[in-house]
Amino acid sequence: MTQTRDGTARPRHGASAGVPVDEPAQPDRIRRPSDAIRFAASVVGLAAVMLLVSIAQQTTHGLQTDIAEGTAHAPRPLLTLATLVSSFGVLTVPIAFAIERLFRKDGTRVAIALLAAVIAFGVTVGLDDLVVRAAPGGVLDSLIWGGTETAPVHTDIAPVIAFVSAVGMAGRARWQAATWTMIVLAALTGLTASYASVAALAATYFLGRAIGHGTLYAVGTPNPRPTGATVVTSLERLGLRPARGARLDEPSDDTEDGRRYGVVLAEGGPPDGDGLRFHGRHGDWDLEVRVLDRDQQTAGLVYRIWRLLRLRAATTGRTLRSLRRSLELESLMAYAVAAAGVRTPRLAGACEVGTEAALLAYEHVPGRRLGDLPGEEVTDELLTDVWRQFRSLQGGRLAHRRLQDDALLIGEDGLAYVTDLRAGETAAGDLALRLDLAQLLTTLALRSGPERAVRTAAAVLGEEALGGAVPLLQRVALSRATRQALRRDRDLLTRIREQIVRLKPEVEAAPARLERFRPRTIFSIVALSIAAYIVIPQVTSLDVGYLAATASWHWVVAALGAAALTYVAAALMLMGFVPERLPLRRTVLVQVAASFVKLVAPAAVGGVAVNTRYLQRSGVRPTLAVASVGASQLVGMVTHILLLVLFGFLTGSTAKATQDLAPSRTIVIAVLVLGLVAGLALTVPRVRRVVTARLKSMFSGVVPRLVDVLQSPKKLSTGMGGTLLLTLAFVLCLDASIRAFGGSLPWTTVVLVFLTANAVGSAAPTPGGLGAVEGALTLALTISGLSAETATSAVLLYRLFTLWLPVLPGWGAFAFLQRKEAL
Repeated sequence: MTQTRDGTARPRHGASAGVPVDEPAQPDRIRRPSDAIRFAASVVGLAAVMLLVSIAQQTTHGLQTDIAEGTAHAPRPLLTLATLVSSFGVLTVPIAFAIERLFRKDGTRVAIALLAAVIAFGVTVGLDDLVVRAAPGGVLDSLIWGGTETAPVHTDIAPVIAFVSAVGMAGRARWQAATWTMIVLAALTGLTASYASVAALAATYFLGRAIGHGTLYAVGTPNPRPTGATVVTSLERLGLRPARGARLDEPSDDTEDGRRYGVVLAEGGPPDGDGLRFHGRHGDWDLEVRVLDRDQQTAGLVYRIWRLLRLRAATTGRTLRSLRRSLELESLMAYAVAAAGVRTPRLAGACEVGTEAALLAYEHVPGRRLGDLPGEEVTDELLTDVWRQFRSLQGGRLAHRRLQDDALLIGEDGLAYVTDLRAGETAAGDLALRLDLAQLLTTLALRSGPERAVRTAAAVLGEEALGGAVPLLQRVALSRATRQALRRDRDLLTRIREQIVRLKPEVEAAPARLERFRPRTIFSIVALSIAAYIVIPQVTSLDVGYLAATASWHWVVAALGAAALTYVAAALMLMGFVPERLPLRRTVLVQVAASFVKLVAPAAVGGVAVNTRYLQRSGVRPTLAVASVGASQLVGMVTHILLLVLFGFLTGSTAKATQDLAPSRTIVIAVLVLGLVAGLALTVPRVRRVVTARLKSMFSGVVPRLVDVLQSPKKLSTGMGGTLLLTLAFVLCLDASIRAFGGSLPWTTVVLVFLTANAVGSAAPTPGGLGAVEGALTLALTISGLSAETATSAVLLYRLFTLWLPVLPGWGAFAFLQRKEAL
């Protein structure tokens, strides 16, 4: 069977001629995701070689010496023969392959490969003749261990590697073996002749691969996909006789989902079918053919790898499959689904189409996807039928993994069919089956509402089965399309859980741990690394012994006492905004425990969670506990802002007789800039929604709680007094830390510096504001007039007492309160 670019096919070996297929013209060249991935992998490999020769020079030098000594004992005739063979063959074999490709009318691919070889030759010559002479030393010297007579990359074989990478030898084992044998012999010749080192050869390999695949992706590879006519005619290998066909999907939809064709058989139906003719989108189709293109097997690979790394093993499906493996698994899934009694289009057959594609031919079922149905047609009867098909899937231990709108076909007979089986799994585990349940609940709730989806599911599956889905109703457990749909209804998963809990109140509602890590964990690691980059040089530049000898210990003790006072103030602050009576001693102990949590959560999150849990354990209802903590946070935030503005004015006032309160120009500019940035940010609808949602969740129910507190003057004075005392204690600790090292600043300046740094620390995502607080405090104190050494010493002492020293007592308090069931 041969193909032409006009969409027709020339059959061989008795194939029927002239099967008309209606489809748009295919592009002459395509950009394959696999080329971009290989290019990126080669660049990473090249960077790894550069890093290795930079940090492990002794090891690589030793390897080079061992190889030189080993080759010195090899028979000279053998080395001479290898040199002659490689010198002749390293170019002859690729040229012979290129000629063979030209005879097979694959000249475009050869031309692209030659372009890659030319680029590689230019790059390597430039590195060898220009870069080394212009910039000797460093990594380049590490690559050319043999001295100036050697080169950082192997000029002879880098273009050959680029050519081989771009021309494509997949499926041609003999050509691959011959070519890479010549390349390896040439590399060994370079080693024995001290022309290049091991690291230089590794760099040459990755550089050649990067240039080859980069050129192929930039220019585009000749389209290897078989035309629709070739695909349809290939059905004859399955004993089917196609009469005509048409493409059913749009070319813009040509992604990892695969191409789809509708096919009419010459005799009206499959040989073993009932001869019925179905009316489809493009006519009377008997079959729907799904094509798996080899170049699309890596589409979405980066996203799948990210999911594989982020989620636990049983949560994810396939990551990468070969074309043959994909064909086999989908075929197996289709037969298993039909055997389990699930209503699904019958698989008429599957086969490969040349070396670049494969097809699966399904019996065509006329109908519409669930997502295309009008709302009034999504009846309870239809939902019940969907759940019955799902029950059969579960009974056969079959996990679908993509039960979204386009996987559910509603036939013209009003019955539900399960389709899109490419990601399915047979003999699935319990977690995979429960994930399918969570996915289908969400899919149907998006179309019919949570109440109907849960009610119809309970009628078919039972309340016990639904209870198993509650811990898995998480965005991360759902498909990408479903997560995007949930952006329009962010509370849907919560409402589904509430509906299930109403049916089965004793169900375990705590979310299951599906993620190995969260994206914010990576962000925190990066932020901590930056913080360490800022803090460590400051610490290492200090003479700790000298500082300990010169510090004023009475001020150090004063700073320690002020730091201890902060826990009493925080306890009073919380007690003042809780109408219920709380014991002072235990509440102080809770604040000490919160200091331990600061190291595993951002500063603005850890204390809130601990205090809320403490109030719930003390008998306060959950909603009131959240409202009480929110009230204390809101009053603290307002007080913080008012104090910041007040002391900004006081700091900017002149020391003259007039003593006017003219604000500092810097403070005014800073306030105006922050206000402008905040105003511009709030003009973006998405930012405005996020801010509103965060504030609503943080301060929901706060106003009624504040009204309760206002009715008790004692509680109000306790809360406000604790808020002011907390700020005062921190300021006293910072001021005493400054004076401990001989520094001195106006008290209003110290207050302003603390308030500014505390605001930065609360906004920082790092645990305890690590890095952000140190940087802000050191910068502010230095600008205020302290020397860099005094400012750094004072900040480190302050953070020692307020962040690091309380960790061990905080851990003990946390463990003690947990044993007492107070947390």
